[in-house]
Amino acid sequence: MARFKDHEKALVFRKQGKSYSQIKKILKVSKSTLSLWLRNHPLSEQRIRELRDWNEQRIEKCRETKRKKKEQRFKNFYREQKRIIFPLNHRELYLVGLFLYWGEGTKSRPTELSVSNTDPSVIKFFITWFTKLLKIPKEKLKIHLHLYEDMDIKKEIQFWVKILKMPIKQFMKPYIKKSSSKAINHKGGFGHGTCNLRVGNARLSEKILMGIKATADRYYKMGA
Repeated sequence: MARFKDHEKALVFRKQGKSYSQIKKILKVSKSTLSLWLRNHPLSEQRIRELRDWNEQRIEKCRETKRKKKEQRFKNFYREQKRIIFPLNHRELYLVGLFLYWGEGTKSRPTELSVSNTDPSVIKFFITWFTKLLKIPKEKLKIHLHLYEDMDIKKEIQFWVKILKMPIKQFMKPYIKKSSSKAINHKGGFGHGTCNLRVGNARLSEKILMGIKATADRYYKMGA
């Protein structure tokens, strides 16, 4: 008897223009059962289009909800990490720079400190680290840009001058690659080329390299 009532309800819902998925959710019956009951009650083409549009809107709404939740999650993590990380004392800031130099800095030239990156924030951090922590006069720093021949060279130089707040006289003649930036561009990562920050100072370079080596040796032995 209950099965018959469900069958009757399914027919009513179908006449109302509901899809198999909608009826299945209401009556808690299998899709194969609905296919049997409603095989002679197809939806009109217009109703199928309406359901498809509704489904696409529902999917888009779901995506938007997920996007907003993700944005909020990132904001929460950002605030949390700021509270955890800052403020940094002198030793902590030195270690941050040491480890970042380990990953991003040049270790093959012991007579100078040199860092290259496409991210201006990384270069700005090292300008601060060199001048505030290592006490290198800012006027001693040099900037060497690696750009591409399809770029507006003057515009890119001005971009780095402005964002790094460094005078143009401290910029070396840029290296221009004979290739297109678009061929290797990844999500805008190479939009302004690569910036190399360098300063000649053998003693400081030796100090930083030995700090990296001391750290590497300690953890290499711990992992042995």
